[in-house]
Amino acid sequence: MATISSLFLKTPTPTQPFPKTHKPHFSTPLNLPRSSRKLGPGSVTRARIRCGLIEPDGGKLVNLVVEESQKAQITKRALSLAQIKLSKIDIQWVHVLSEGWASPLKGFMRESEFLQTLHFNSTRLENGSVVNMSVPIVLAIDDFQKNQIGGSSRVTLVDDKNNPIAILNDIEIYKHNKEERIARTWGTTVLGLPYADEAIINAGNWLIGGDLEVIEPIKYNDGLDRFRLSPAELRDEFTRRNADAVFAFQLRNPVHNGHALLMTDTRRRLLEMGYKNPVLLLHPLGGYTKADDVPLHWRMKQHEKVLEDGVLDPETTVVSIFPSPMHYAGPTEVQWHAKARINAGANFYIVGRDPAGMGHPLEKRDLYDADHGKKVLSMAPGLERLNILPFRVAAYDKTQNKMVFFDPSRPQDFIFISGTKMRALAKNKESPPDGFMCPGGWKVLVEYYDSLASTENGRIPQPVPV
Repeated sequence: MATISSLFLKTPTPTQPFPKTHKPHFSTPLNLPRSSRKLGPGSVTRARIRCGLIEPDGGKLVNLVVEESQKAQITKRALSLAQIKLSKIDIQWVHVLSEGWASPLKGFMRESEFLQTLHFNSTRLENGSVVNMSVPIVLAIDDFQKNQIGGSSRVTLVDDKNNPIAILNDIEIYKHNKEERIARTWGTTVLGLPYADEAIINAGNWLIGGDLEVIEPIKYNDGLDRFRLSPAELRDEFTRRNADAVFAFQLRNPVHNGHALLMTDTRRRLLEMGYKNPVLLLHPLGGYTKADDVPLHWRMKQHEKVLEDGVLDPETTVVSIFPSPMHYAGPTEVQWHAKARINAGANFYIVGRDPAGMGHPLEKRDLYDADHGKKVLSMAPGLERLNILPFRVAAYDKTQNKMVFFDPSRPQDFIFISGTKMRALAKNKESPPDGFMCPGGWKVLVEYYDSLASTENGRIPQPVPV
């Protein structure tokens, strides 16, 4: 399939059977061994084999892009309505909504959905069932835009060139309480939260919700659109590959050999459970990220080199871009990341240390407890069908010159290479220990930081082909 990129992994040393959290729903249980994990006193959960892909939230994958036969009519209507100009992040959310990543949500949140998300990290459907929804997907407008809309029931959403992107129907306008939104999403109102600074603090004092009719699929024309597979396209690909389990791994950093170890070991353990063809969804985040993260183009180029150096298996790996913006909201946001992968067909989600976290903006510490993300995922409302896979810590073993799972009985043999350390080495054009990252992938990182130095020195870096 032309729009699929794949990677290959070396087989690591076997480990203990992996832990399980939520007890998923299985339409056809098989008589196979079951793995269990004790999360706390008296808390034991089990996982079983499930045939076929997991159902999307709400039972049906949402698609908000209008049919080709209706496009001309919808476009004509859009040109006659009041307009709201979208930011880059707003367009990324339209992309997310239009393809069904947030199913069953059909547009920007109205007030009832917004309040349920803020207070319960979930929304209740008409049939009484609950689906997880931990991050508000909302559209802010200012007083002038609110007055322009007046009593209209619909409005056109346009890009920075005033091209119509979508129509928002049956609209509802309500107050945008920014302080409450920030406090409940991040658990703090400290200054320096990247997404809040970028998209909330200076946004309008009103939120507008409604049902979306998206005129055309969102494209970025950046050379990476071929990697942006929708949930429907991913499900088709998993079905084509006869996957009986899909395990998702999100990352916003370059792939190193510790990641490779983790992903290969997870597949090995799924095979031991009785699955016949588990497929990995390697899913780098492609929306807004903070300024010091490696940009998407460079990350994808690094992933390409990982492929060329033979680090991931093309037969059992699908690489695609997840279009969501990044909040860095820790345990709250990781629920959104997991929920979206259910809609893409994943029934296993790999979670590590401090998922979706960041350093405290003002103090020398992490903003969130490193273990809270995986603990919250095991208890989150609406994620009961998803198997959560906490992974063991990988570190560089000096005795073997490679990344292995950390052995606490011999800590003196290990080096922990943090993201900060990795960036410092790449900036200084120094090499990490052999076996930490494939040589081609490391070269891309060095080139990226060299391009930053070129910009600072007044030279314009060359575009990055992918």
